[in-house]
Amino acid sequence: MEKAFILHMFTPEKNLSPFDVNMALDSGWLSATPYTHLELAEMPALVQDVIFSRSAAGVRRTGIFIGGRDAKLAMDMLKAAQKAMIPPFEVSAFADPSGAFTTAAAMVALVEQELVKTHQTSLEGKTILALGGTGPVGQIASVLAALAGARVKIVGRQLEKSQKAAELCNREFGAGETAIEGETDANKSELIRSADVVFATAAAGIEVLGAELVASATQLKVAADVNAVPPSGIAGLGAHHKGTPLETSGSGAVGIGALAIGNIKYKTQHELLHQMRYQMRKTDKPVYLHFEQAFEVARQFVKNL
Repeated sequence: MEKAFILHMFTPEKNLSPFDVNMALDSGWLSATPYTHLELAEMPALVQDVIFSRSAAGVRRTGIFIGGRDAKLAMDMLKAAQKAMIPPFEVSAFADPSGAFTTAAAMVALVEQELVKTHQTSLEGKTILALGGTGPVGQIASVLAALAGARVKIVGRQLEKSQKAAELCNREFGAGETAIEGETDANKSELIRSADVVFATAAAGIEVLGAELVASATQLKVAADVNAVPPSGIAGLGAHHKGTPLETSGSGAVGIGALAIGNIKYKTQHELLHQMRYQMRKTDKPVYLHFEQAFEVARQFVKNL
């Protein structure tokens, strides 16, 4: 009897995301088995239960997905999973906590496209504000933009929290190649005047950039908002917008809404979940996927739009 394609889904949270379960099954995994409330120290034993319960051929139909809400913990769990593999008993693993890695990848890839298409420029040297950027989407979007050459500031209500988030990004995700800074909302009216790009990544239903601030952003080129819940995170930016001019902008800025980002995010996560199955069947070599691979895939989808 042929063994089923089984995806073991790990999370430190009390629940697994229904979104991720649906994505896993839609991408071809026949079973998505949840493991909740996990701690980092439990990873080696769990991973080895996964790999040793099947033959060397059976592990080709096995994978690990890592969720949660903490980007650093997800990456630490991914590294722990990779370290626990015992060749030839190895399986692929993919970290995407709260969909943050694929969402951030989609947003930055779409912003990059609009910079080229509308303003004939790139992320290199651009000043970017990640408003409400202390969460996982804001963190990873900041890292991806910084690695592409942008100057990024994470802006939040509390300066200390923003600075800690920036330090975390530089230390854990930036590979020594980023210089992300932390800033406070209190300085937003000044910061917006020199911003080329804005990422709105605050909690759903919170407006982080009003019409007056959009109008005062004399260098603004692209604004992107991941929030699909009214009100919009950026005044005048609709969820369906994709390169749509912002009405109150005097600088020719265009907006990218949550549904446009979500379309690329969905395709990116689907593709990476598929890659885990395909790679093992094709070469027997596992893949370990996170925000860098998500950005590569998102860029390809955006390129083919």
